[in-house]
Amino acid sequence: MSSNDRVGKVEIAADGDGLVSRAGTALLAELSDRLGLTKALSEALADTRERFGGHDPGHVVRDLALTLCDGGDCVSDLGALREQPDLFGRVASSATAWRAIERARGRLDDLRRARAKARERAWAAGAAPEEIVLDFDSHLITAHSDKEGATPTWKRGFGFHPLLCCLDETGEALAGVLREGRAGSNTAADHVEVLTLCLEQIPKAPPRPPDARTPPGRRTSSPPPCQRPASASRSAFRSPRRSAPPSSRPRNPLGMRRPTRTARRAPARRSASSRTRSSS
Repeated sequence: MSSNDRVGKVEIAADGDGLVSRAGTALLAELSDRLGLTKALSEALADTRERFGGHDPGHVVRDLALTLCDGGDCVSDLGALREQPDLFGRVASSATAWRAIERARGRLDDLRRARAKARERAWAAGAAPEEIVLDFDSHLITAHSDKEGATPTWKRGFGFHPLLCCLDETGEALAGVLREGRAGSNTAADHVEVLTLCLEQIPKAPPRPPDARTPPGRRTSSPPPCQRPASASRSAFRSPRRSAPPSSRPRNPLGMRRPTRTARRAPARRSASSRTRSSS
């Protein structure tokens, strides 16, 4: 059996015979193959293959992604797929997967381009969202031992503080950067870096009438730190509609209008006669 041998045809039946676990995960593998993601990953990592008869690095990376979708959180969880060769074919061992990850560290740009091509095919097939809203969020991940890049966090823990960006409507993970635990949530340089990676993942939409276009938006779980992420968003996403003349009101660095303050009137002084009437 080669590393590519898997179930070629899937039939859905409600008879209760021949039940297997992780059948839905096998459908994800089939989707990856049909969108061309598996082939693109193999081409991007072709020169990192140890030997011709060994495991294809692109298939190893795909199986690792399937493990994450299946609820795994470590490389050794590949064993759940390895136990069902009828569904997933020949799955690499944990040691082989570790070597594939180590060799893929210098090919992140090639892997991102492979993902962008597959997303473009998926969106062209009808999976494109109606509105593009980028959701930025950071998470604290605890490291239970001394690992590379793990530092004390602002919550008095120890680990990492990655910054992620997902597509709000579909939940697609577009981009992310792994940061040290002491990294801030509102670091402008990190937001701009993740935003740049996100724009590379968004396919170019076909031209539509101006009235049907909706300019993409950006949303964070906390206020943006300064002008840089907002300026990058505005320069990347230009609304096709004509804007109204700029207002004379002062604006803050993010382009949001500040509320106009109204001067308070001083209380009117009462005359001596009115004070006398009120006392009587």
